[in-house]
Amino acid sequence: MEVLRKSISAATLSVAFLLTACGNEGSTVEVPQQPAPVVKTLTTELVSVPNAVELTGRARAHAEAEIRPQVTGIIKERLFKEGDLVSRGQALYQIDADEYAADVRSAEAALARAQASANVAKETAKRFADLAKINAVSQQEYDQAAATAQEAEADIALQKAALDRARIDLARTRISSPIAGRIGRSSVTQGALVTQNQTETLANVLQIDPIYVDLTVSSNRVLNMRRQIASGRVASKGIDTVPVNIILSDDTTYPLQGELEFSEINVDESAGTVAVRALVPNPDGIILPGMFVRANFVAGMYENVITLPQSVVSRTPTGEASVMVVKDDNTIEQRAIHVEQYNDNSWIVLDGLEEGERVAVSNLQNLRAGVTVDPISSAAQISAARDSRSELN
Repeated sequence: MEVLRKSISAATLSVAFLLTACGNEGSTVEVPQQPAPVVKTLTTELVSVPNAVELTGRARAHAEAEIRPQVTGIIKERLFKEGDLVSRGQALYQIDADEYAADVRSAEAALARAQASANVAKETAKRFADLAKINAVSQQEYDQAAATAQEAEADIALQKAALDRARIDLARTRISSPIAGRIGRSSVTQGALVTQNQTETLANVLQIDPIYVDLTVSSNRVLNMRRQIASGRVASKGIDTVPVNIILSDDTTYPLQGELEFSEINVDESAGTVAVRALVPNPDGIILPGMFVRANFVAGMYENVITLPQSVVSRTPTGEASVMVVKDDNTIEQRAIHVEQYNDNSWIVLDGLEEGERVAVSNLQNLRAGVTVDPISSAAQISAARDSRSELN
């Protein structure tokens, strides 16, 4: 009985299938057509934008003096406080000067003796000159007296030089700063023995107002910049000074502007970079030598170029920049372009786009070359949104 029931059900299903097939004979199944994807577009315009350059580097002292002794002796007194500002010529150390003062007195005495001897020799030569006229002395005796007088004069010059040297050494017992700046820690204390022209410095004085900022830029970038200026794509500003903004290591902007001083005329062979130096005022000593900083400045203007948001520019597998261009027939073309960074959010398009072309700026992940789209300009969409908000109000 159960077998009979299953057979009847199978037959019933077969008849139903045949009837359905017969009823649909001659008809076709229509597949609904997908609408063209809607994309926002940006119409390209030619503009002039500043050629903003940002470089990294380190601060360097404007001037640096290594304080070393020029005479040998015992440090009698230290005349400064570590970390203070010192002026040019300010005394920093006093070396025990007793020995050098004695040398000065000895040189003064030697000079006085030489002067006395010279006076005697000159008088003798004068008398012999008178006697030689009446043949009271021989010519040889007169010549000898004249030579002795000349030797005495030379001895005076020699003793004067020795006295000057002794006085110089005495003055060097008081070690002074050759520049104005801030002095660091002292490597010696009172009672230490220092020697003439030793390699170890007693202290360092750094002039940090103003302060140098040494920046580095790749030689390729310098070469590219010169080519762009030569071709007229980048217009030189034609001014004597270029303002420089300094960004500190904590990403804060330094309140005072510096000026670009110079660029090195040779390339560092090991790094392939060129040095660029900026001079920055530093009255409060915020920037310290050795500090890592960034600097940005404007090196001319890009004229008649196109700018695009970075979000609409993609990279091909070969690393080339490309955008999706909406052609006149509303189909998509993937276009390779040559770009250069303008700021954190934009690119400057140097080649690959013309004025008035439409670039897709939305729904980019679903676009492929050759696809037909329904373009809506960004400006029109913004206007429509404003109208809808006004209607709601």
